[in-house]
Amino acid sequence: MYPYRYFLVFLAIPLCFSGRLVQCRPSEHLEKSSNYRVNSSIPTSPSPSSKNYNPPQISSSVFNVLSYGALGDGSSDDTQAFKTAWDLACEANVPAVVLVPAHYTFLIQSTVFTGPCENVLVFQAIRFYGSSNLTVQGVKIKNSPHFHFRFDYCDNVRIDSLYINSPATSPNTDGIHVENCNDVKIYNSIIANGDDCVSIGTGSYNVDIRNITCGPSHGISIGSLGTKNTRACVSNITVSDSVIILSDNGVRIKTWQGGFGSVSRVAFANIRMDRVRNPIIIDQYYCENSKGKCPNQSSAVYISGVSYTSIKGTYDPRDPPVSFACSDTVPCTNLTLRAIQLSPAAGKVNRLRAPFCWKAYGDDEKHHCLADGLPKLLPVRDADKC
Repeated sequence: MYPYRYFLVFLAIPLCFSGRLVQCRPSEHLEKSSNYRVNSSIPTSPSPSSKNYNPPQISSSVFNVLSYGALGDGSSDDTQAFKTAWDLACEANVPAVVLVPAHYTFLIQSTVFTGPCENVLVFQAIRFYGSSNLTVQGVKIKNSPHFHFRFDYCDNVRIDSLYINSPATSPNTDGIHVENCNDVKIYNSIIANGDDCVSIGTGSYNVDIRNITCGPSHGISIGSLGTKNTRACVSNITVSDSVIILSDNGVRIKTWQGGFGSVSRVAFANIRMDRVRNPIIIDQYYCENSKGKCPNQSSAVYISGVSYTSIKGTYDPRDPPVSFACSDTVPCTNLTLRAIQLSPAAGKVNRLRAPFCWKAYGDDEKHHCLADGLPKLLPVRDADKC
């Protein structure tokens, strides 16, 4: 667990902050000292505003940013209002809520929100849009109604030592979602939720994910990509030194039929699986159609240059340990499997399912099921170039 009193959210932006709820609650766990300290080299917070506010007394449990001068019109600078609400909630010695109302868009300039606080901070949902040089560290977030953390159109992002916790049955509660971002580092975090621990969307490049404890969840995923016949481009993604526990999937790439673009230069390495249902999976027939199967389409996102190294542990034998369901017309190429050691979890097993490969080509030292070389016909499409 991460009962943080010291944490850091460093914003070098501007940031458009959509309305959500931020809560400060006493920790339910035993308190312990933390190694996290505020970096003294980071600029200090803005000075108190000169506006004549009538803030609630410190005994109040709700600190609404609108009460401190925030306008939420998407163009006015609401930085000081957020700082005032944050600081008062942080100083409160009773459970406190920083209320960021829905249906507003708040603009925040470069600033620092820091502890230590009288209460351990518990967030519900945070989105960063159009941000650069951003650090999020030592934050605890739980029970989000949707994505816990979302990063869109961001550059140079470091995410470190997060604790994310939501029920395994809660739908669409991705822990960390990254889309249209470059140079993202996600390190040293514990995530349990009802969807992907980390999901990588289109337009994401140079993402490094390391030392993540994931699960129960849907694993660590690239995608889904290519929905509604759209173009998707993802490259230079690494996932390493992590553990995935009691999850529906381990490391997954998922794309819709009909999309185009490419996924390339992806490496999964040194990952331990613990009773995971689909430890290694590529699914190019991903479909979330409640009415039944999605229609067959010939176009697909091109997947190439994906390596799996030292993936070990146990899997749920209801599904195969390796499953590559690639497109009929745009096969997966240059897949590599090395040092894969996956055993069925303890329990009654009537019949083990063999590794599954469909239109999947590459190099497999243990001959799981990959076809050698390249397909005879590999379509070359300008639309797949990213």
